[in-house]
Amino acid sequence: MPLNDSFLQELKYKTDIEDIISTYVTLKRRGATLVGLCPFHNEKTPSFTVYPETQSFYCFGCGAGGDAVGFIRKIENLDYMDAVKSLAERAGMQMPADGFDDSLSKRRRRVLEANRAAAKFFHSCLLSKEGESGLKYFLNRGLTKNTITKFGLGFAPHSFDALIKHLKTKGFSLSEMLEAGLVRKNDRGYYDNFRNRVMTPIIDVRGNVIAFGGRVLDDSKPKYINTGDTLAYKKTNELFALNFAKDCGKDTLILCEGYMDVIAMHQAGFTNAVAGCGTALTNEQVRLISRYAKEVILAYDADEAGQKAVTKAIQLFKQTDIKIKVPVFQYGKDPDEIIKNVGAEKFGGMLEGATSDLEFKILEIRKKHNLNFTQGKIDFVNDVIKILANTSPIEKDLYVSRLSEELGIDVRNFKAQLDDYIKRKRYSNKKAEYKKIVNDSIRQNAKISYENGATAKKYKAEERMIYLLIKYPDCYKMLKDFSSECLTEGFIRKIFDLICENIANGADTDITNFGDKLTVDESGRFSGIIARGKESANSKEEFSDCLKVIQAEYNKNSNKTVSSMDDDEFRKAFGNT
Repeated sequence: MPLNDSFLQELKYKTDIEDIISTYVTLKRRGATLVGLCPFHNEKTPSFTVYPETQSFYCFGCGAGGDAVGFIRKIENLDYMDAVKSLAERAGMQMPADGFDDSLSKRRRRVLEANRAAAKFFHSCLLSKEGESGLKYFLNRGLTKNTITKFGLGFAPHSFDALIKHLKTKGFSLSEMLEAGLVRKNDRGYYDNFRNRVMTPIIDVRGNVIAFGGRVLDDSKPKYINTGDTLAYKKTNELFALNFAKDCGKDTLILCEGYMDVIAMHQAGFTNAVAGCGTALTNEQVRLISRYAKEVILAYDADEAGQKAVTKAIQLFKQTDIKIKVPVFQYGKDPDEIIKNVGAEKFGGMLEGATSDLEFKILEIRKKHNLNFTQGKIDFVNDVIKILANTSPIEKDLYVSRLSEELGIDVRNFKAQLDDYIKRKRYSNKKAEYKKIVNDSIRQNAKISYENGATAKKYKAEERMIYLLIKYPDCYKMLKDFSSECLTEGFIRKIFDLICENIANGADTDITNFGDKLTVDESGRFSGIIARGKESANSKEEFSDCLKVIQAEYNKNSNKTVSSMDDDEFRKAFGNT
């Protein structure tokens, strides 16, 4: 059963979408709307729009949209019920004791409960005789018992079913363990996913144990095993130790490659350190970081792979306003090793002396060229110019002056070559942008045209009809002889039926009334129809025109053969009178 209407209405009145979204996005007022940089895709020009009047949002860049519940669902990676609970807590409301279907939320909650029980089990094993090898490993890595306790580190026994047996005593079923990623299944049955490994629990910003990382104690393969995606965890969306770092009181985060680097840094006093969860840095993680930091120090390993990761990270952060710094590490290949070798104070000095992302890029280019030769200098300048072209005027002047002096090149010639490159690049970008617009338009029309047999003309009429039905509910009376079977199968037909049902029952047609019936993507499409819609001078006449187009296009593309048509259908199809 869905949540009762009285509860949803009260939540609706006590929730202001502007207040909710402004905690994640910096919004600026633009007439009756508010705009900001979309938190769901990287952009520099605001296309994310909030509509206080309808309590909805829509991004014209990526198509994300919905109401306050939909926003929380998407940005916090929650299911519908957990998103409602989150908003209810903000509003000081208690969830009703009954009257709603909480099945997905219950499954997610059981995953979290199983993870917490598993974390306690692994930690207790670490402190037992069975886990002596695991404890020795952590102590040899320089971790104190306080740090081990703080991060809830543990040990998974060698037995194939030790965790299974333990969780059964706690009331968890095998299917729940499987759904949590704690066990696996083969032809012979179920077995523990993590065995004979030191364990690192991954905890989200709300304090939930959402996943685990397990490492072997020897050189056997695979070296690392991480929890796969579950109802409670998506590795591309999470950062290790953010639950601690978010409360450090700093607006700078130190981004590392591995769990041990982070743990060692926290122990050394650098409590703003975080790391990805067994994956390369993602756009989702970048957006998450942007909610907590204004500056990021990329403390990646000093080897070739680490430096490549730095380059990729810089590109991802380029679409944000976050300031990037890159330290030059010495005395070790990673933060953990450097802290052991020279201590926290010297390591902290390396962080404080971190260069800008621009300086890092230039240094990396310098490594590729022999500046003792003329051709090396020419190639170096050509590569540097490509970087400087995208910088501020002040940065251009400073680096052109500095590099001209270092290379013995006339500053006027250096600047002239840079200006020439910028002009050519600007022209090339305009051509590419125009080509992209044309190609995107072609692809979009093709997508619409072939989506479940719909033509572009029909799809446009359907979206307009949906908008008119929402804004002018009286148009519903004109649907007496209209069948939803004429509409494109899928989203359009689904939203049409939902709107008609609400109008027939005397309920509102705003997006907040459909949240539990639509997926996150469907909410975005629905919001897009509303956001792109325009007021009508004659709604009923326009609505009638839409119905005619839809009916005509449906008849045109009907699979009926001439022999199966009745006389009326034949006349309509072929224009006979």
